[in-house]
Amino acid sequence: MPLSSGFNCLARKKMLFLLTAILMVFFAWSVSFASMLLDRVVAVVNKEVITWSELYRSMIFEISSGMKSLSDVERNKILKESEENFIESMIDVKLQLQEARRLDISAANEEIADAIENIKKKYNMSEKDFVESLKKENYTMAEYRKRLAEQIILSKAVSQQVRNKVVISDREINDYMAKNKDIGYRLRLIFFKNPDKNISKDAVQAKADSVIKRLKAGDSFAMLARQYSEDPSAREGGDLGYIKKGYLSKEFIEVLSNMNVGDISQPFWTERGLHIMRLEERPDTANTEEFREFAKKKLFDIKFNEEYKNWIRGLRGSAYVEVRL
Repeated sequence: MPLSSGFNCLARKKMLFLLTAILMVFFAWSVSFASMLLDRVVAVVNKEVITWSELYRSMIFEISSGMKSLSDVERNKILKESEENFIESMIDVKLQLQEARRLDISAANEEIADAIENIKKKYNMSEKDFVESLKKENYTMAEYRKRLAEQIILSKAVSQQVRNKVVISDREINDYMAKNKDIGYRLRLIFFKNPDKNISKDAVQAKADSVIKRLKAGDSFAMLARQYSEDPSAREGGDLGYIKKGYLSKEFIEVLSNMNVGDISQPFWTERGLHIMRLEERPDTANTEEFREFAKKKLFDIKFNEEYKNWIRGLRGSAYVEVRL
């Protein structure tokens, strides 16, 4: 072989090796850069940040269990539409946790352990079942304990700063009962809005069917209403209070005609969307003491919500908050 030919061959090998090395470095940098872009900061709350991955992890944990039957396109669309509401909720949580730290409020290990035991008892789960359920949600035990600790801290902070300051007098209860003496049906509701053109009615029906299965398995109607309902009553566990018959649509009246107190309806459609209803009381079964308790709770909830909003408004007013969605 001529010397020049061997030299050229060696040069080509060195050039190929150098080019491969450059491409590997560029590829590694590109992946790293893409990861940074993917996990961008979506909000700043004082000196803390909320990242895109935290936002989506929170959304998936809270709402994905009702979307398992949906297509990827439908699921991603629902998640995208939920971004704004979830980021505002996460900002409020950050502010409350920061305020709790300022007030030296914490969660003891014993409280977290008790909370885990209560969850296992409620759902009749063994330790193995519990760990497996966390794996399905892509949570480690440490991450879940942290989440529980935050919930305990939030509950303590809200109780100290808001709940314990709300007082309802007998006079307020009596006035409410006098103004609402012509009581009607007391209902709880889980509501799904009419789908837009990108989501089928079958997808909404599938979400409702998954809720019905959980109700039949013994899950609390109020808990599922808070988790899934798209009605403003979701915050109160779907409690609509007492509604006079004249204010109910013909679809509601028709379903109620075949229900007894304590019954849960099958999902039914109206022009507004899909409904699941629980009948708490009928006009002919309403008890005065129960109505008094309802009035007290209703007034408490109204005052509590007002005071809670004022508290959050105050926390926001003294904080630096920037949303970067």
